[in-house]
Amino acid sequence: MECTVRWGGPSGMTSGMTFVAETGSGHLVAMDGAPDGGGRNLAARPMELLLAGTGGCTAYDVVLILKRGRHDVRGCDVTLKAKRAETDPKVFTHIQMRFIVRGRGLKHDVVERAVRLSHEKYCSASVMLEKTAQMTIEVEIVED
Repeated sequence: MECTVRWGGPSGMTSGMTFVAETGSGHLVAMDGAPDGGGRNLAARPMELLLAGTGGCTAYDVVLILKRGRHDVRGCDVTLKAKRAETDPKVFTHIQMRFIVRGRGLKHDVVERAVRLSHEKYCSASVMLEKTAQMTIEVEIVED
């Protein structure tokens, strides 16, 4: 896996702290900082993308696990709320994940197992972040 991150430079339309990442799969992601740090608030912060990537990683796993088990899953939302350390490096210290999984006839224990498997085995992002952050997980099932 690889990625190239380029700074927009000191002048012109992208002045400040705007960066564009080009992923190894050829996709572009913009990043920026808050105005108090020299940014222009034009895009997500890098740490926000790290949190979003973790949510995407674990939601992907949960849906895949449920589909492979032939469960009628129709939606999966994950809300992540994180707290960071007060001093540098400002790592995540606590992450709360709330899963809302929609489907027909989904059993709570089956969905919880899928979430647990993602968290403990498959989601590389959450396994890495767990090294610095305490994680709490909630699961809600909505009949669809």
